[in-house]
Amino acid sequence: MSQKIVASQGLSYPLGATVSSKGTNFSLFSKHASFIELLLFDANQPDKPTHTFRLSPRQNRTFYYWHIFLEGIGHGQLYAWRVQGPYVPERGYRFDINKLLIDPYARAVQTNGYDRNTAIDAGDNTATAIKSVVVDPSLYDWEGDQPLNHRFAKSVIYELHVGGFTKHPNSGIKDEWKGTYRGLIEKIPYLKELGVTAVELLPVQQFDPYDVPNDLTNYWGYSPIALFAPHSAYGSSSDPIEVLDEFRDMVKALHKAGIEVILDVVFNHTGEGNAEGPTLSFKGLENRAYYMLSKPGYEYKNYSGTGNTLNANHSVVRRMIRDCLRHWVSEMHIDGFRFDLASVLSRNEEGIPLKNPPILWEIESDPVLASTKLIAEAWDIQQYQLGSFIGDKWAEWNGAFRDDIRRFIKGDNDMVPPLIQRLNGSPDLFKGIMRNPNRSINFITCHDGFTLNDLVSYNEKHNWDNGEYNCDGHNDNQSWNCGVEGPSHDPAIEQLRIKQMKNMLTLTMISQGTPMLLMGDEIRRTQLGNNNAYCQDNEINWFDWAKVEEEKEMLEFVKKLIHFNLSTEFFQEDFFWNSPESLGASRCQLHGTNFALPDLSSHSHSLAFTLKNKTYSKRLHIMINAYWKPLEFQLPPSGKRWPWKKVIDTAAPATEDIQSYKNAVPVNRNKQSVQSRSIVVLQAERMV
Repeated sequence: MSQKIVASQGLSYPLGATVSSKGTNFSLFSKHASFIELLLFDANQPDKPTHTFRLSPRQNRTFYYWHIFLEGIGHGQLYAWRVQGPYVPERGYRFDINKLLIDPYARAVQTNGYDRNTAIDAGDNTATAIKSVVVDPSLYDWEGDQPLNHRFAKSVIYELHVGGFTKHPNSGIKDEWKGTYRGLIEKIPYLKELGVTAVELLPVQQFDPYDVPNDLTNYWGYSPIALFAPHSAYGSSSDPIEVLDEFRDMVKALHKAGIEVILDVVFNHTGEGNAEGPTLSFKGLENRAYYMLSKPGYEYKNYSGTGNTLNANHSVVRRMIRDCLRHWVSEMHIDGFRFDLASVLSRNEEGIPLKNPPILWEIESDPVLASTKLIAEAWDIQQYQLGSFIGDKWAEWNGAFRDDIRRFIKGDNDMVPPLIQRLNGSPDLFKGIMRNPNRSINFITCHDGFTLNDLVSYNEKHNWDNGEYNCDGHNDNQSWNCGVEGPSHDPAIEQLRIKQMKNMLTLTMISQGTPMLLMGDEIRRTQLGNNNAYCQDNEINWFDWAKVEEEKEMLEFVKKLIHFNLSTEFFQEDFFWNSPESLGASRCQLHGTNFALPDLSSHSHSLAFTLKNKTYSKRLHIMINAYWKPLEFQLPPSGKRWPWKKVIDTAAPATEDIQSYKNAVPVNRNKQSVQSRSIVVLQAERMV
């Protein structure tokens, strides 16, 4: 390294590496360290340091913050920390001067040569450790880009895996862009045509792909190790600054297409695991602060089910989480976050659930995050908080919607009363906390579990490829194979499966709430019955672009269904139907096969309801038949100036399953036949 470096005391803030016109300030939290070293590396030879600076407790420490200013160091510089302190595991101390540590505030990382095993085994791991990168965020040209701020009421979310979306050999992307941020940019026209308004990206915070048993790959990414940095493997370049730029280019391109970017963020645990796991960052910086530990301190509390639990309500960790979210919004232009196992964030430092958890209120009230979508997976492995998550701002993944719709569609008894709740925005869960119905994120499938195609093709999970003897993954899937386990060439079974998929998609789009779709469900993506494909970085998970043509009828159905949702005012309202809080809310009237007489009995498998807007100029009438025989439904009165037209029929041929109101044929009877296991939607508009 040829440049001259002048070291001085530096400042305790901001944390991380902060670039100025003269150099870079480095600041790090460690309460019990006895001394700290900052190492610099040459990007062309990152296996050994070019400079090492030992920070003096007297000169370079303010309270619990260690800091140094290096004149002559700037954007793109590789660095790492080493921290000396007590190694007393039974008291929670795990300092190890032999291990290089990632800066918790690193905005980018260099992972070339990384070896997880050397971070576990005794000895020096300098040559194989991940290096942090100094970043000057002001150097990127956003070209005026800003987050889009779509309302939940006007949103359709598409859960997408950055790598899996374009990694398939038939993606049509040039090889060096397959599975990358740049590859996703190439496929934005597909997303635009599909009609979704937001992509929810599975974790893109730098994660450890080797944190997985059986020599497989951590594909999903729920193993974070650098919370501020985009995952390097999704870049087409080995240069971490170029990776950072590619991520920002992707966000900017999605915004230009009118599509928001929501990140699935993991603040409940890290890839360092338990006492047997590697020392990568937090464990070697201040283990007792960053993790929940048992007393006397050797064991890691495990409310995440993955080995450790981040101590989210410790003051320093709270600050880091909030700073991290601000970073992704302010510097990376992210539109929203889905918080994995968000209930962990409601626990205090001993793991006890809090009524008013500080970190969640700080996130909700943060002015930088005021327009940012906040979505909670409102559970962890020991508590289920669906409908009782704190605050007015948070939306929640509605697991009850998923389970109840699955059970109703496959024909379970006692499902009409819960179906009514789910179709109406789940007021039994959410109305009491005064949220609008669009804070219910309605979904049938997500990354965790069966795909939509597999939900109607398998009764049992088939996870043998995961190397855990088919013991992993959920056993209670509420699935039905329609008569044959796995793929079938029987036309009757295929027709039934298509109809069942259309039924679940339709219910997702005609319910109050914000709909979410899983990547590939629109083209019948299959995982061959694997309902826990977290470790399968292969064609089991990848989007198969050949199916865009092969399953074009299902794809067209989904496109039209999304358009129907986004263009129909009943699904964009901010009040529950029939809500006494607003005289402007639409009215929802329930029926059975007989008008105004819903059948709520145990053996009922049908429901109808009519929606009327506040001016009574538009109506929808939805008839749902989960019974295995056709049913006749009485229709609400109509007239020549108010004709019913059939706009959706999930049992109809592909050319007729969804029609525009303009092109739909009027219904001239006072009854409507609905085929077995199907849904019919009628629409009426007052003619002037």
